[in-house]
Amino acid sequence: MEGELTWDRAIEQILRESPEPLHYTDITDRIISGGLRTNLGATPHATVSKVLHNTGNKYVKVRRPTFALKNKIKDFEQKDQIDQSLLLEKDGEEDSIVSSFGMFWRREEVEWISHTNLKLLGVQRGEADLVNFSQQIGLYLLYDGREVVYVGRAKTCNSTLGGRLYEHTKDRLSVRWDRFSWFGFLPVYENGELGKLQDRYDSDRMIASIEAILIEALEPRQNRKRGDDLEAVEYLQKESPNLAKQKAMQAIHRLSP
Repeated sequence: MEGELTWDRAIEQILRESPEPLHYTDITDRIISGGLRTNLGATPHATVSKVLHNTGNKYVKVRRPTFALKNKIKDFEQKDQIDQSLLLEKDGEEDSIVSSFGMFWRREEVEWISHTNLKLLGVQRGEADLVNFSQQIGLYLLYDGREVVYVGRAKTCNSTLGGRLYEHTKDRLSVRWDRFSWFGFLPVYENGELGKLQDRYDSDRMIASIEAILIEALEPRQNRKRGDDLEAVEYLQKESPNLAKQKAMQAIHRLSP
């Protein structure tokens, strides 16, 4: 939109006005709710994270993944709001093992037409563009209510998330699950397209990411918060358009005399 702030200027304004460091998703939400950006693309949270990591020395990570303006660091140091070890890390965006995830998506909100036409639609925020995750690669869980009944993997272009889930609507598990969660490894670009799998992963980050996935997926009682290293962006499920139309038509028919 002509005349609106760039992501960098919007981030700077939010952090300048904030009395404390902010998580990158909170920065994004404040930008959107404040009307500083209306052209969001498909990945507003990821876009903000990228700008924070790659815009010179203007922004500083004070906790994982929480940021402040560099010129306000002294104020936050006095309030003990900074993890000093992070200030020594090199600049540049870290490669996240998990790029995106969805929790407790409803099976009934997906139109299971065929393997090739399947759409698993998600959105970062209501104002952002939709992303189709049917070709995503990663891990997934099937639930019967809140109980995990199956854990699986989608690992190649011939065995994608959408393909594996579609198989489970036809196999022995077909009547045993009503929800699913997923954790995707392919990056999501601002235009909504999925990228390529990384060639290699750092072992420490891999272990931390696996821990974070387990905490998020299983919600153990003694883990009081989400795994620190799950810096992926959560996507909310959007119902398949044809299903929404069908429900609207059914409602009209029910109301008709």
